Amino acid sequence: MKREITYRDSGVDIRAGDLSVKRIKGLVRSTFTPEVLTDIGQFAGFFRLDKRKLGNPILASSIDGVGTKLKVAFLMNKHDTVGEDLVSHCINDILVHGASPLFFLDYIACGKLSPFVIKEIIKGIVEGCKKHRCALIGGETAEMPDFYKKNEYDLAGCIVGIVEKNDIINGENIEPTDQIIGLASNGLHTNGYSLARKVIFELRRLKVDDYIPELKDTIGNQLLRAHKCYAKPVQSLLDKYRIKGMAHITGGGIAGNLVRILPENSKAVIYTDRWKTPKIFELIQKWGNIREDEMYKVFNMGIGYLLVTPRKDTEKALKELARLKEKAYLIGEMAKGKKEVELVT
Repeated sequence: MKREITYRDSGVDIRAGDLSVKRIKGLVRSTFTPEVLTDIGQFAGFFRLDKRKLGNPILASSIDGVGTKLKVAFLMNKHDTVGEDLVSHCINDILVHGASPLFFLDYIACGKLSPFVIKEIIKGIVEGCKKHRCALIGGETAEMPDFYKKNEYDLAGCIVGIVEKNDIINGENIEPTDQIIGLASNGLHTNGYSLARKVIFELRRLKVDDYIPELKDTIGNQLLRAHKCYAKPVQSLLDKYRIKGMAHITGGGIAGNLVRILPENSKAVIYTDRWKTPKIFELIQKWGNIREDEMYKVFNMGIGYLLVTPRKDTEKALKELARLKEKAYLIGEMAKGKKEVELVT
């Protein structure tokens, strides 16, 4: 008789999937807020919108991934920070428009499902969600043999937030004389890793556990530092001062992201000597012999988030950020001109 084959023979282990769900249920439930109406494992997540809190509530949503930073996680076999990266990135994206997070959903795809790795990823997502009162109400784990390399996976997340319609920030009121505040990043965040990995692991031939004296750390730890979330300091500013525009500095760098919120008749001038570029970027540039303009196109270069404020509010905003122990710099100003960003070195 011919041997019967099963789904598991083709590379998909349903039991491993069930075990993963069982292991993460407690973690996921720890993010639930009173507005969550469903438990993990149902076909959809339900979230009750409390319309009493806002007069004209508008939902804001965003979806993103972690990119090839995951390759560093694979090399280090460390998976609990990339989940937090994902949440922070998504929160920052909707924060740009003044929105606060409500709930989050994740998607994990892999070749062979490891309940341990799934739990570590979810631990990071839960950590990011709990820090900012964001409920993790659902997700999908897909096991796709022959599609992903052994011990590798992909990760994506979707966030939904809320903002009062009259409080939406979109940059339309930005005008000449407004000033630009930059909030410090804590490393590469989640962008530029394809270039960084090429320089560090191919050209320089470093290993993730190599200690770098200039960084006082291993290169792997530096590359895997969690993407910073700016929700708490920015929400504090929004409660007190007028913010005309904001930008999350991701792929495309300062110029590529700030230009997205500028009116047609405004030019942003950024003075790159007003903050100190973190050592990790200096090393990547030196090791890879990369031009300065290319570095600023690819990396955040030490500035992870931008605020455009009226001149009269700038000093007060900077003092508030200092009170919150947030590294912030006055790095630029608006001027008349076409919709563009000029980097002045």
